[in-house]
Amino acid sequence: MAFAPVGPEASFFEVLDQHRASLLAALRTGGGEPADGGTRLASRFEDSVGLQMVPHCTRRKIKSDSPKSVKNFALILKILSIIYKLVQSNTYATKRDIYYTDSQLFGNQTVVDNIINDISCMLKVPRMSLHISSTSKGLIAGNLRYIEEDGTKVHCTCGTTAVAVPSNIQGIRNIMTDAKFLLIVEKDATFQRLLDDNFCNRMSPCIMVTGKGVPDLNTRLLVKKLWDTFHIPVFTLVDADPHGIEIMCIYKYGSMAMSFEAHNLTVPAIRWLGLLPSDIKRLNIPRDTLIPLTKRDQMKLDSVLKRPYVTCQPFWRKEMEIMADSKMKAEIQALTFLSSDYLSRVYLPNKLKFGGWI
Repeated sequence: MAFAPVGPEASFFEVLDQHRASLLAALRTGGGEPADGGTRLASRFEDSVGLQMVPHCTRRKIKSDSPKSVKNFALILKILSIIYKLVQSNTYATKRDIYYTDSQLFGNQTVVDNIINDISCMLKVPRMSLHISSTSKGLIAGNLRYIEEDGTKVHCTCGTTAVAVPSNIQGIRNIMTDAKFLLIVEKDATFQRLLDDNFCNRMSPCIMVTGKGVPDLNTRLLVKKLWDTFHIPVFTLVDADPHGIEIMCIYKYGSMAMSFEAHNLTVPAIRWLGLLPSDIKRLNIPRDTLIPLTKRDQMKLDSVLKRPYVTCQPFWRKEMEIMADSKMKAEIQALTFLSSDYLSRVYLPNKLKFGGWI
């Protein structure tokens, strides 16, 4: 059953359709963005996957008879025993649940998180296969329907109320959409503002997702599943600052911490729609609406510029160099200087219609 079209005329999506055709052609030929030749760190970059572990990376040994690692060894065994019971009983627990089974023993949540990542990496299986589920914080809206694992039918809408990202992405089925594109929005406040401005409806058919900042595992899995299933163009809307760029890179290329699960999480076809540092000058956004880069921002920006995937993204590098030269950053809300609804009525529609992404 198709969705009733309520958005712009078909001609509006002409450039988007051409972009999708080029993405499909690249998939058929097995092509991707030019690789950089690899890197000899704990992870490497592959253009069709993102960051992933190198075959012979440095390994850390934990011995039961070593005074330095005996506690960590015991904690690993403790969590393995919990995982064994979960698998045997076919039940699931969150990392937080596991921490509270013996909070005094573990000390803090980070210890549990790191051990679970180590176990996933060691056994070469995704976290869900260990029966460890993630708490979803993301939201989704737009042209999408699916059935959850327990049979619940979910009908996302273009209204002002979004749907929570499911806690078991692998379990959803019968996914349906007519969407022309998927827009990942960095911040919840911007996501809600777009819904309030009726952007999702006016740009229908489309899908909007937010991870409310740094995305949780389920939000990343959902974006990946939608890309693998429908191969529609995926764009990001983030602040023109190093933190926003970092978040966009997590969706597109993954992270060092989860590089062992890159095949299940990354969408290298993602494009940067906005806010671009070059847009700040092009739109004559006043300098007093901008924010100076902090020392931490500059360190983050320098770190991103040194990453292997930036070498195959010359347009991204140019935008980051503009930011570095100006020593200024801008939030998406800076566009409200032009008008309160400039983002939803002018900026994004023009970007989508005329191909203003990189």
